[in-house]
Amino acid sequence: MADLFASDAVNMPGDAGENAPLADRLRPRTLADVVGQEHLTGAEGAIGRMVAAGRLSSIILWGPPGTGKTTIARLLADAVDMRFEPISAVFSGVADLKKVFAAAKEHARRGEKTLLFVDEIHRFNRAQQDSFLPFVEDGTVTLVGATTENPSFELNAALLSRAQVLILHRLDASALELLLERAEAITQRPLPLTPAARDALLASADGDGRFLLNQVETLYSIDIGEPLDPAGLSALLHRRMAVYDKDREGHYNLISALHKSLRGSDPQAALYYLARMLTAGEQPLYVLRRLVRFASEDIGLADPQALVQCLAAKESYDFLGSPEGELAIVQACLYCATAPKSNAAYAAMKTAWKSARDTGSLMPPKNILNAPTRLMKTIGYGKGYQYDHDDAEGFSGDNYWPEEMEPQTFFAPTDRGFEARIAERMAYWDRLRAERGGD
Repeated sequence: MADLFASDAVNMPGDAGENAPLADRLRPRTLADVVGQEHLTGAEGAIGRMVAAGRLSSIILWGPPGTGKTTIARLLADAVDMRFEPISAVFSGVADLKKVFAAAKEHARRGEKTLLFVDEIHRFNRAQQDSFLPFVEDGTVTLVGATTENPSFELNAALLSRAQVLILHRLDASALELLLERAEAITQRPLPLTPAARDALLASADGDGRFLLNQVETLYSIDIGEPLDPAGLSALLHRRMAVYDKDREGHYNLISALHKSLRGSDPQAALYYLARMLTAGEQPLYVLRRLVRFASEDIGLADPQALVQCLAAKESYDFLGSPEGELAIVQACLYCATAPKSNAAYAAMKTAWKSARDTGSLMPPKNILNAPTRLMKTIGYGKGYQYDHDDAEGFSGDNYWPEEMEPQTFFAPTDRGFEARIAERMAYWDRLRAERGGD
């Protein structure tokens, strides 16, 4: 199998030649040089404690791109004097894994321990992940997997039970600024940017250190006279696209944040998460479906117009398309965020569904059943039915529940919005029903 990390293997970290990419030239020499992950690499961090003890357990490094997962794995091997064996799940299969495990066994016979680094480990299927288990258990390899996806969803439970998940943070502004300072020191050239443009460059990286250094390398490769301002920087470089996979965790995190912001009546936060999703390429119709659901689940009859607004937004988007139709989505989002909230209809549905399952096939009372045939009339269908419109109040107060079942309360309207008026009506009918039941 071709060594995808061969260029790194030739030089020790930090020892790359002058013609190497800037990110390679700035690769940390020790774990202490890794920026932004001190909660793991510091003396009290999980990795720091392992290194201090000289014993490394299998771990999964979970974090966004460009946060140092590969670098940490390599430095870990150096720190505990282990052989570093890197593979990529994108380019490797079962045959490659067998070769790696066979080589690790051979080295183990000679007293050499192997750190097996698996990049993009979530791309291995379930069977491939299971193949690691015996070799991790018997100590043939110490597994260090790297993933940008939530291990809870992407990795086998058996594998997770044998490895500790360590979370890497996206690099904050101070960590990214430290990378810029190191780049300026190693190149002995200040970045041709105004202070405002420097801040804009940091923001454009969106927490990705590798992306930032690639941007810096582009700036150094161009003959720039006067320092660039933010507008000039924007014209020269592109922003990093936000990390967002429409079928993975980023997708579910943002739709959850949008839903919770709407439920919490925070229109500003709701609009922010709506913008995050749509600018990252989310399908507008998916967002509209979630808004329609929200209108029924979290607003309900407190404001029946919320559902109308969301369906109207869907029709508007279908009619106008993007980007004009996105304004209708914004309107629906803001309407839902600022509407009175109630989950009474949602709670009523769940309770009623449970009652229906529990009570089975109970017969409704015969007086409210239609009797289209003579036989049905003979056995009492429809007998004694009271037609509500014949009553002066438009309300008969009849019983509509099966004889074997006590009347239930599923829907309990709140005192918010339109539901307050519904609650008044229901209380009025309950009073009439009680009075007539006592006659």
